[in-house]
Amino acid sequence: MDLVQNTFAQLEINYPNCIHNYNYFRSKLKPSTKLLILIKANSYGHGAVEFAKVMAEAGADYFGVAHPIEGIELRQGGLKTPILVLTTGTDYYKDIIEYNLEPGMPNLYSLKIFNAILEEMGIEEYPVHIKLDTGMHRLGFMEKELPELLDFLKNNKRIKVQSIYSHLAASDEPQHDEFTLGQIALYEKMAPQIDAVLGYKPIHHILNSAGIERFTQYQFDMARLGIGIYGISAVDQNELKPAASFTCKILQVKELEPTDGTVGYGRHGKLHEGKVTKIATLPLGYADGINRHLGRGKAHFCVNGQLVPTIGNICMDMCMIDITGTDAKVGDTVTIFGEKPHARELAGILGTIPYEVFTSVARRVRRVVVK
Repeated sequence: MDLVQNTFAQLEINYPNCIHNYNYFRSKLKPSTKLLILIKANSYGHGAVEFAKVMAEAGADYFGVAHPIEGIELRQGGLKTPILVLTTGTDYYKDIIEYNLEPGMPNLYSLKIFNAILEEMGIEEYPVHIKLDTGMHRLGFMEKELPELLDFLKNNKRIKVQSIYSHLAASDEPQHDEFTLGQIALYEKMAPQIDAVLGYKPIHHILNSAGIERFTQYQFDMARLGIGIYGISAVDQNELKPAASFTCKILQVKELEPTDGTVGYGRHGKLHEGKVTKIATLPLGYADGINRHLGRGKAHFCVNGQLVPTIGNICMDMCMIDITGTDAKVGDTVTIFGEKPHARELAGILGTIPYEVFTSVARRVRRVVVK
């Protein structure tokens, strides 16, 4: 059965803005440096297949996903670009092979299981990506584990190491630059040891979005672009544009007298004293990605160019905004985030990061590419 979608709301992927962001980061890199675009978590909430098609057209060399099922979705959506699966587990290895995905290998246990499956299927030189732990301490081979890895890779015909990569833990925070440079130095020490055993040089990559902006000299053979492509900069927000706008249409408008009581659950929506309060009901709630902590006037959404506050609690499928003093009417478009307000503003209210704001947009909200 097709996914039921909220037909009153959509996340509009702004094609020109996406290309602008892509070109900005591309300009930081040498022409020979490959660029991997992170499509994980439904393209950070922007719509996996829809956004990947935009990036394929822009010229992305690789896609990165977190789980095999995300890579399979891209393949079923018609994407042919090479796909690195960052977090494979061991249960989907045959699916990875079937859909021509390239697994990240964070430890010898995973590598041996995958190698056994390749042997069982009679496959040689299947591309894998070796993950090194240089300080993030989440996944990857630590320096002390290199000898066992090198011994395993010697004369191995089943595995072709497509790339060697690591992940920077704090490249966006200048106070941690010494640590970041230490990570890069450790990577530069570990990766060549693998190259020497293989007898060929795989792709090297360690930079993420902030790394591309702040540590460009360490771009190696490829860089990985995640939050930056979606419009969030670690250096200068003015250089980037929002990749998408979360919008909906006003469902209903009410004019309430001071004596009409309150608005919404728990009666937390207080009416204006001495004048009419004009409210608009929107077809979006916390089930669509509008966090409940944005209610009760804490957040402002944009209608007809004017920022207006929420009123009352955010409901599961709806919320209300105070449009007193505006000419807003049923059918007008309301922007939850985009150019105005920016996702950073909502993240600030919530005490979180734009990543969470983006990825909270529910799948039932349709994604539309606007050229």
